[in-house]
Amino acid sequence: MMAKDTNSLEDTVLARGHYIARFAVVSDDLEQCQRLRHRCFIEDVGGLERRGGLETDHYDSRCDHVLIEDRAGQTVCSFRTMYLASGADLEASYSAQFYNLERLAGYTQPMLELGRFCVSPEVHDPDVVRIAWGMLAKIVDARSVGLLFGCSSFAGTDADAYRGAFALLASNHQAPVAWTPAVKSADIVPFDNLGSVIARKAAMEQLPSLLKTYLSMGGWVSNHAVVDRQMNTLHVFTGLEIATIPPSRAKALRAISNG
Repeated sequence: MMAKDTNSLEDTVLARGHYIARFAVVSDDLEQCQRLRHRCFIEDVGGLERRGGLETDHYDSRCDHVLIEDRAGQTVCSFRTMYLASGADLEASYSAQFYNLERLAGYTQPMLELGRFCVSPEVHDPDVVRIAWGMLAKIVDARSVGLLFGCSSFAGTDADAYRGAFALLASNHQAPVAWTPAVKSADIVPFDNLGSVIARKAAMEQLPSLLKTYLSMGGWVSNHAVVDRQMNTLHVFTGLEIATIPPSRAKALRAISNG
């Protein structure tokens, strides 16, 4: 399997501590990513086992896949990215099946969709996530990406369990009005009329770690979540404009990406 849009990045290897990040370039690499995805997105949430213990979809063939291995060669983290030359190509994205993204169609800079981000449950070393974001920084810089986006996932489909988190997102992290994704799916959870955030700390703890990272860099979200019963999750569209990342964070990410 060859990388789709990484050009000279295909041979990129990024090392930090006990871990190495690289692109999946052969079929076995991709299977390692899909096997970890199956564990994190299917097995660990009680989903119906997929054939061969691999979590796959038709978007895989359109994406570049990154795996992070420990020094023993075990895959401990993986994610995929889809490069879009501009907002005119958004209908090809994974997110577009859940959200009406017409308001972003006029975005003129390159975009990168991040998806299927997962970390092995046994791994708690923060270096894993750091090297993942360092690899993303390499891709973003090499491809002159203006907007990083994707669907942040909340485990399960019980919206009431995340009422505080959704109220927090509605109050503090809404997308710019001109770009707010519109409703497309029939099964959604609107963020309006959720009331004020009473327990901010508890609400923050409900947020997925990937979404917290997005928000800490100035990211924003849609005004509703989409219920995905097939994946047993609640999706929240998330965007991050690269130009608005605080300079100190951007510098730190590039320091990691430069090894």
